Amino acid sequence: MPSGKARSRSFAMHAAIASLAGLALRLFLVLRFPFVAGDSTIYEELAQNWLHEHVYGIYYAAGLTASDIRVPGYPAFLALAYSLLRRGELGIVLAQALLDLGTCFLVAWLAFRLAPEAYRRRVGIAALWLAATCPFVANYAAGPLTEVLATFLTAAALVQMVGAAIAMESPTASADTAANDFPWRSWFFAGFFVGLATLVRPESPLLLVALALVFIVLWRHRANWGKLVRVGALTAAGLILPLLPWAARNWVMLHEVQFLAPLYAASPDEYTPRGFYAWTATWLVRYRDVYLVPWKIGTEPVAIGDIRPAAFDSPEERARVAALVNEYNATSRMTADVDDGFAALAHDRTARHPLRTYLWVPFERAFTIWFTPRTELLPISGHVSPILEQWQDDPLGFSVTIFLGALNLFYVGLAVAGLWRAHLHRAESPPGVRTAVILLVAFIVVRTLYLTQVQTPEPRYVLECFPALLALGAQAWLPWRRETSLASQEVRGES
Repeated sequence: MPSGKARSRSFAMHAAIASLAGLALRLFLVLRFPFVAGDSTIYEELAQNWLHEHVYGIYYAAGLTASDIRVPGYPAFLALAYSLLRRGELGIVLAQALLDLGTCFLVAWLAFRLAPEAYRRRVGIAALWLAATCPFVANYAAGPLTEVLATFLTAAALVQMVGAAIAMESPTASADTAANDFPWRSWFFAGFFVGLATLVRPESPLLLVALALVFIVLWRHRANWGKLVRVGALTAAGLILPLLPWAARNWVMLHEVQFLAPLYAASPDEYTPRGFYAWTATWLVRYRDVYLVPWKIGTEPVAIGDIRPAAFDSPEERARVAALVNEYNATSRMTADVDDGFAALAHDRTARHPLRTYLWVPFERAFTIWFTPRTELLPISGHVSPILEQWQDDPLGFSVTIFLGALNLFYVGLAVAGLWRAHLHRAESPPGVRTAVILLVAFIVVRTLYLTQVQTPEPRYVLECFPALLALGAQAWLPWRRETSLASQEVRGES
């Protein structure tokens, strides 16, 4: 049986090699597949104007105008990187690569804390390797988008929450978790990191929504209401603290109460086509359709042939849509009359098939954003059908798509297997681990449900769930139940 020093050296060696492998993967993606997305230009303009003009705003026809079109967390990150690194976009993506590598260690810590003591090193190493070699978040280090920073802050918040949940049920804690036993600092910083994440992605408080749902159920009895109030107050205080300067700025500069960002992230001169979005909510489930239809609104014409047949229940309905599309295409600007026409279509379609709007389309959206090859940033089509044609046209792209799709499926399947293994070892796990596991699962479910309701469901929006997903997946390295007694004896012998 290896000594404690030997195990420590083994762990350090694994950590070093995994870090190098993770860094190599991220540098490869950064240098080989750099990108600039549509949102990238907005973030960069906000950062540059903030840094050089000292105005957090956008240039419109009237000149540089203060704006709340995006929360300021990621532009602040860009401005800091521009001022410190002075290497333009290369410095940004390298900083993001290192930041994402830091997320890998947070994932390893999460998995480590969830595992029984006898297997913590094994599970922690597995989690580190899983996170370091996962290309999906790493791919977003290659360009100016929020995913890397938002995922890091989400993982940091989860670390605090898991640690606090386990501490509250530790053997040294009193039955009702007295004040001197209560992890005040951890709960406050959990909310604080969520607040920082909210300044990067405004839907980040969904993590606290999941926390509230879990604890309201688990602590529903009167004896636990004190704990519930303390956790709620501390996390709420932590959440609000980073948001207060942003809200104060919006009140002073824009004369509005705004702690986040406008729901549709529209500029002051943009018309928000709510009726059109209500109509797309009755049929749009594929990421490809986001490019072909919603993202064209306000900038270029929409081809009726690009709209999926699922958007029409009859030839008459298709004719109604075509008339509205033609009216829009005349100016490439959405008007209230055209938007009202789409709203009427949405109402009629929902009245005919309410389950389609409220159940089947959200289910298909959830399936699409989770079970995807995530090739949107790579110079390949991402299509696999028809199989023979795609293989003949681009065998490399087809193979990469199949591999990444299988890898994504592997991560999800591994998390399910990890949940099962954790269940098998629940008697050996530290107190509070069950609560922590439920919290991670609830976060994934709550965020997924929310993303099925946004007007443009993009696969990248679930990447913030990957720290929880990989930490759960690492539990699959727990042994089968029949090995437990031997491992427990070894632990007792070492102590």
